[in-house]
Amino acid sequence: MKTTENILIIDLEATCWDDRPPRGQESEIIEIGVCIMNAATGKVSKSEGILVKPQYSKVSTFCTELTSITQNMLDDEGVMLEDALDILRAEYDAEDLTWASYGNYDLNMLQNQARRFNVDYPLSDDHINVKTLFGQLHPTVRKSVGMSRALGELNFKLEGTHHRGVDDAKNIAKILHWCLKQA
Repeated sequence: MKTTENILIIDLEATCWDDRPPRGQESEIIEIGVCIMNAATGKVSKSEGILVKPQYSKVSTFCTELTSITQNMLDDEGVMLEDALDILRAEYDAEDLTWASYGNYDLNMLQNQARRFNVDYPLSDDHINVKTLFGQLHPTVRKSVGMSRALGELNFKLEGTHHRGVDDAKNIAKILHWCLKQA
C-alpha cells in the first residue's frame, strides 16, 4: 500500500430519503468532510466540512435528521461542486496525496459526480479503503463493519455528529492510524 507522509481523509454526505428519491431528484453530494492525517503520528491537521449545493435535489427531512444538514444551510453556505473540488485541489493537495475513505462509496460517488457535472476529478489514484483494511487487520472482527462499530471495537469514542462528513473524517482518521500501526 503506497502512502504519502500525509493522508487526505474524505467522508461524503449526500441527499438521501427514507424511501426512493422523489421524481426528478437523485443522490448528490451535500458535504465533503475532509482532514489531513500524518501517517506516522495520526495527528489530524486541517479539517473542514465543505457544504455543497445540490443541483437536482432538495434535502429531505430524513436527510436532515441523519446528517443535521438543512437545505437552508446549503442555500446560505454551500458552494457548487466544481468549487468544492477546487478547494480540495488548492488547499489539500488532493491530486498528490494518498487519500482514504471508509468503504468505496465516497470513491464511487466522487467519480460519478465529477462525470455527471463534467468537472475534473480532484483526487489521486492512491486510495485506501479503510473499511476493508480494518476488516483485514482486526484480530476478531475479520469482516466489513460500519465506522461506528469499528471505533467501538478499538475502544475509541465516536466524536462529533455521526453522519457529518467533517466529524466522520476525523473518526476515520483514528481507525486508519490504528490500521497503519498494525501493518
